[in-house]
Amino acid sequence: QVQLVESGGGLVQAGGSLRLRCAASGRTFSSYTMGWFRQAPGTEREFVAVINRSGGRTFYVDSVKGRFTISRDNPKNTAFLQMNSMKPEDTAVYYCAAKGGKYDNLYTTGYDFWGQGTQVSVSS
Repeated sequence: QVQLVESGGGLVQAGGSLRLRCAASGRTFSSYTMGWFRQAPGTEREFVAVINRSGGRTFYVDSVKGRFTISRDNPKNTAFLQMNSMKPEDTAVYYCAAKGGKYDNLYTTGYDFWGQGTQVSVSS
């Protein structure tokens, strides 16, 4: 079991940056693949980025490649999403999620634990 709490959301102008933080409880953070998802009003929640257990491998949805960077600090039980060159279409509630299991893969679905979300708004 792991509990996740996101922070760092807010309002930013187009072209600006934000850094989201996901703090996890428990002593087994390094055994979870960590992902970030987002949900804009009237849309389904979509995958944004994933990082494997050690932090050595990452994968992104095409719309954020080259602009967003996912990272993690296992000793501090924290995952991050650095968002640069932001666009109005990045506006959404952002969620971090954790997935355990046997394999250390870059999952885009099937996550076990979710945070409560943090609002990100980008003005044009």
